[in-house]
Amino acid sequence: MLIIISITILILSVVIHELSHGFMADYLGDPTARLAGRLTLNPIKHLDPVGSVIVPILTSMAGFTFGWAKPVPYNPYNLKDKRRGEFLIAAAGPVSNLILAFVFGTIIRLTAGLESMSSLIEISTFIVIINIILAVFNLIPLPPLDGSKLLFAILPNQYGRTRQLLETYSPIFVLIAVFFLWQIISPIIPVIFRIFTGVGL
Repeated sequence: MLIIISITILILSVVIHELSHGFMADYLGDPTARLAGRLTLNPIKHLDPVGSVIVPILTSMAGFTFGWAKPVPYNPYNLKDKRRGEFLIAAAGPVSNLILAFVFGTIIRLTAGLESMSSLIEISTFIVIINIILAVFNLIPLPPLDGSKLLFAILPNQYGRTRQLLETYSPIFVLIAVFFLWQIISPIIPVIFRIFTGVGL
């Protein structure tokens, strides 16, 4: 039952993450996601067979829940300010996850110690943990993660070719992020959890 709950929360969280990218792009003048029918909460429009089904099931059985949705498309050439626009679009996803973590972390703060609210606290805990993980992981500065887009949006244009080269090998970088870098940065998850909830993980 807990696996089903955590996977459901993950799917909804990654959908909101991708929606945030799309809404920000649309706000900045690029209608690509809207025209593709991706500005919707309907999860079917966003699900990736591997990232939204297989990986969440496997990771949940391993003790943590992780996954992703299909990236929302956008055309940077539709943006008035390409560099600033790319930065804001990339930031929108992790920020949306941190907002969700903050909102449900506040719920935990307000209901902590109330036995009648134990189910709400448990679900809220899952939401906070999963959204912190999504935010932190996506901020790793490796393609195709949002962190790399944030990094290259502030670097000089001369690094454009470097970006193209790195993005060619993005599947390899995802594996590196999951199996190597994540072990290094995962200890900050409990720290952020305590900041948002006021309690230990």
